[in-house]
Parts: sequence; structure tokens; C-alpha cells
Amino acid sequence: MNPILIDFPSEFETERLLIRMPKPGDGKAVYESKEASINELLPWMPWAHEEDREEDAEIRIREAHVKFLTREDLRLLVFHKNTGELIANSGLHRIDWDVRKFEIGYWIDSRHSGKGYMTEAVQAIADFAFTELQANRVEIRCDVKNVKSRAVAERIGFELEGILRKDSLDVYGKELRDTCVYAKVRES
Repeated sequence: MNPILIDFPSEFETERLLIRMPKPGDGKAVYESKEASINELLPWMPWAHEEDREEDAEIRIREAHVKFLTREDLRLLVFHKNTGELIANSGLHRIDWDVRKFEIGYWIDSRHSGKGYMTEAVQAIADFAFTELQANRVEIRCDVKNVKSRAVAERIGFELEGILRKDSLDVYGKELRDTCVYAKVRES
């Protein structure tokens, strides 16, 4: 089946959060979130090193909106239900629709870290993948040194399946890094 024919909700909620696909107009909030969090993002996210303008963020949001509709990539924005503030960026990436395999990526606006929002969001996204998308496998991959990202995966019960040693270059392109592979699978 062509994935574009797969119907599923474009948003869902948790106790405190609204998680939804990106929409035109979200670029400003994403840009401001990245700017506020740049120091925390630089060690882990290659894209954080790119010069950025608000217009660039809006272009990427609109591209992500289209990819969500075509089911190529499912970027998700995480908002506080009561205030409407953008809390985090996440999504289901590296999708294999035949296997029903997804990888969750995430980063939080530093102004909202330490309140359990990222754990709540990633748990909800994993649940969404298993219930709405009939996932067989959901992964979280992160640098072995990224203890905060690892803690999120471990708090929600993802199993560390292994560490890919000298798997890729770090974000500065200078040193080899090790990558943790966490996963949850659908029980047969």
C-alpha cells in the first residue's frame, strides 16, 4: 500500500501537551525555540551549527508539513496545552512502512527542560506509533555521551540493544562517536 493512503490523526494530547504535525506559520516559534536553546543543541545536533533565519525555519516547517501529508517523515511539534507555548520538536523519522519501523528524534526548548515534558512527549509519540501506525519497532538513537537523551529513552522503557562503536563523526566533524540504539518492539 502506498503510505499516502494511510489515515491517522495529525494531532494527539497528553495530560499537559498537544502534539501535532507542523503547520504553515509555526516557523517563528521553532526559530525562537532553537535560538533560546542553541547552547544545549550545539553538542548534539548538526543542523544547530547552520546559520538560520526565521524565514529558513518557516521554509523547513512548510516542507515538513508536506512530508507529513505524503508520509515520508512525521515531524511533530509539542505545545503546552494551557499556554500554547512550543515546548519541543520531535517526530518519527527514517520510516520503513513495509516493516513498520520508526525512529523518534527529539529536542526540547531549554526554557522548558527539567519538567518532564520531553519524557511525556516521547512516551506519547511511541504510544502513537504502536497504536495508530501499527509500529513493529520504534528506535531512539543518540550519542553515547548525550546523557539527557539517553535518560528519556530509559525512563520510558526503551531497551538499549547495543552501542554502535565509532559509528559516525561528531557534530563538529572531528571525532568519531559511538551511537546508542534503544528500541521497543511490538510483542507478538
